[in-house]
Parts: sequence; C-alpha cells; structure tokens
Amino acid sequence: MSSAIEQVVFDPQIIHRFDINGPRYTSYPTADRFVDHFSAESCKHWLSHRAGASNGGARQQLSLYVHIPFCSTICYYCACNKIITKDHGRSAKYLRYLARELALQSSVLADGDNVVEQLHWGGGTPTFLSHDEMRQLMAATRKHFRLVDNGEYSIEVDPRKVDRATVELLGELGFNRMSIGVQDFDESVQQAINRIQSEEETIAVIDAARANGFKSISIDLIYGLPRQSVSGFDRTLDRVIAASPDRLSIYNYAHLPSLFKPQRRILESDMPTADNRLQILSLAISKLTEAGYVFIGMDHFAKPDDELAIAQREGRLHRNFQGYSTHSDCDMLSFGISSISKVGASYYQNVKTLDEYYDHLDQGVMPVFRGVELNADDILRRSVIQSLMCHFELSFASVEAAHGIEFKSYFATELAALREMVVAGLLRIEEKRIIVLPTGRMLVRAISMVFDRYLRTDRESKRYSKVI
Repeated sequence: MSSAIEQVVFDPQIIHRFDINGPRYTSYPTADRFVDHFSAESCKHWLSHRAGASNGGARQQLSLYVHIPFCSTICYYCACNKIITKDHGRSAKYLRYLARELALQSSVLADGDNVVEQLHWGGGTPTFLSHDEMRQLMAATRKHFRLVDNGEYSIEVDPRKVDRATVELLGELGFNRMSIGVQDFDESVQQAINRIQSEEETIAVIDAARANGFKSISIDLIYGLPRQSVSGFDRTLDRVIAASPDRLSIYNYAHLPSLFKPQRRILESDMPTADNRLQILSLAISKLTEAGYVFIGMDHFAKPDDELAIAQREGRLHRNFQGYSTHSDCDMLSFGISSISKVGASYYQNVKTLDEYYDHLDQGVMPVFRGVELNADDILRRSVIQSLMCHFELSFASVEAAHGIEFKSYFATELAALREMVVAGLLRIEEKRIIVLPTGRMLVRAISMVFDRYLRTDRESKRYSKVI
C-alpha cells in the first residue's frame, strides 16, 4: 500500500497553474450534454433491454437511488434541488408518487431483473421523513425490487433531525451505511451558513449507528465556506478525526449566488481568500493522511480497510452520481425529482419540479425530461476518464482490447495536449500506459478534461466549479 506521501502531494504553485473550471465526471457525457428529445419511450427501451445493454450480453448489477427533496430549514451554501417545508402532507403525497414511479420503472424490466445490490436515499434530507414514512418508502421499494442480503444500503443523515430511535429504525429497515453532514464545527461558520449543529449531537448519531451495526460511517465537510479559517478548520479536523469515521469527503464550496438564491444570504466579505482556501485544503490533506486515511480521489478519503480503499486497490472502484462506489460499472435506476439514471449506454434525468413530476405520473408516463444515448466514442472516453478518476492509471492495452482502437493514434491530439502536464510533473506517459503522479492526483479532474471531446469547443461557456 502506498504511503501517505505517495498518495497525494499538495503543490500550491502547480494547483494555481492548473486550477480551472471543470466537471466532476460523475457521468460522461456530463448532465449538461443531455438532450430533451430523449423520451419516456427511449427510457423504456433501455430498461427492457438492460441485459446486454452495454456489456456484450452480461447483465449489469443494479443500484437504486431515491431523491427526498424536503428540508425543514435552509442551509445557505446548498445547491441541491430541495424544498423547504415543515409540512409532512407534502412528503406524504410525494411518497405516493414515488411508489408509482417504482412500479412504473420496475414493470418495464425483464422478468427477474429486479435484484438490487445497492440502495441510496439522498436529498434534501431523507431523515425529514417520519418513521412511518420511512417504513412506507422501504416497503414500496421491496414490493418492486429484491434487495439482496448484505447489500450496500446507505442514507444521508442530518444529525440535527435524528435521534437514537431513528437510527435504530434505519438499521431495522436494512440500512448499513450512513453519510453524515457536518461541513464545519466552527460556530461562527455555522451561523454564517444557517446550520447550527453541535459536536455532541453528531457524535451521538455516530455512536448510535455503530451500536446498530452500520458497517460504514462517512462524514461530509466543506472548505471555502464563509468565516472559515485555517485555525478553525484545524480544530474541526481534530474533532472529526477523533470521531474516527470510516470515510470522509471534503468538498469545495462553489459560491454562485447568481445561480443559487440561498447563497445570496452569504456576505461576500465573509468569504475566505483563494490562498486561505488552499491552505485549508492543504491542512486537511496533511492531517488526514497523517491520521492514516487513504486519498481515494477528488475529495474522498477512507481508512485503509474501508471498502472504498480495498476496491481501489483491487481495481474495482467506480464513479457515479453518488461519487465513488465499490461496485464496478453498475446500472442505476433513480427515482424522484431531478434524479439521474444510468442504464447501459444511456443516461436520463427526471423533471425538476413536483408539479411536473406528479403530472407525468398521473398520465402513467415516465417523468423523464432529458437524457442521452452514448455512441461508441462516448463509451470509449467514459472508460478512459473512469480509469483516471478511480485508479490514477490508464492501460493502453486494456482500452484497445475493450474498444478495438489503437490508443496512440486515436488519442494523438489528447496525448499532445498532456505534454504540458507531463513537464509540470502531474503525470507520466509511458510506452503502454499513463500514470497520474502524486502531484497530479489533486488535479485529476483537469487531466481527465483533456479526454472530454465536448469541452474542446465550449469550455468557457459552461458553468463548472473549480477543480480545487
């Protein structure tokens, strides 16, 4: 196993040089490339032909994602598709329609093609749901899909809305993995983002999860938030490391108040400088690797014995709309507003508002409003970007065998474009492979962008977050 120094090297000068706007590559092509002429009929075609849709006749593993958009309070930094309410009448109605969508999508699958190995509830705040609502949703899911024993069943949790009884219920329902939002324990930062959350209530949820047999606990942090400082985040890291989560995610806050209205409540004067942001990130990487965490990629860290780290070492790591996954290229069926599915060589996204969602399902129509069918070049480039993002290495021979091309000829333009990064020490191009070096691992998004055909003509016109 690589040492902490070999995992990733933080070089501020190199980061300043290559820190450009770019996609996070939870899909390729990225969601902004989806087209609105992808119809419900297209969706049905891919669902009904899932066996052999993208893997020469081998049926892909199946994963489910359910989007719960409701939150009882607003966090000013949030850019998710959410609905702020305290009215459980709205969630009750939404669950009735989720059950319709579960029935609709499952009805198109071939007989027996409903075995699920991964399930994730995200939001919004999934724990906005009452205990009865959680039971109802899980029952509807199990009615239409068969969840295997010991599968990976995860949920995003807001510790402010969860008590020990709720954690016990989640365990009873089959959940065994938990992602806990923290962002920052600094009280001044919490006030600035309208998310007051004590360390004590957070630790209580972690303790309850462990007592109820949860196999993996992840904590989410954000750097670049208002009023954040190096010293304040240092204290947060100490408290998080002491809690000993299995995984950590440290996301880069993208301040785009023109796009996301809640962010307009954040004062520009409270925002940390670019240099402070880099110092905070550098500190986080240093402290986490010294504490024994493995840098998985992008903004993810895991203990060496965690399933993510093991999957990366064994070459099984994958990237999808939930970030890094231990299951290699699986199909994902997603439910609820704005959720995105991946089936074979297609992606499709649901409508974004409740009214549209309800209207489609009242008509018995898949609530899809856009998507894309991948061509051979898309599938090839997706595999290249996946390999770089997940494994920091790319074998020319593997790509050639899978896609029937001569790598150096097909990607001559891209290999030439990588030369600047080679000279800068981000990567090494050998006779039969590309290796992302420790200095380049923080910039793997920028490296992957070189292989993105869609970015060649319109990189500046798209609104992406910074790489760092």
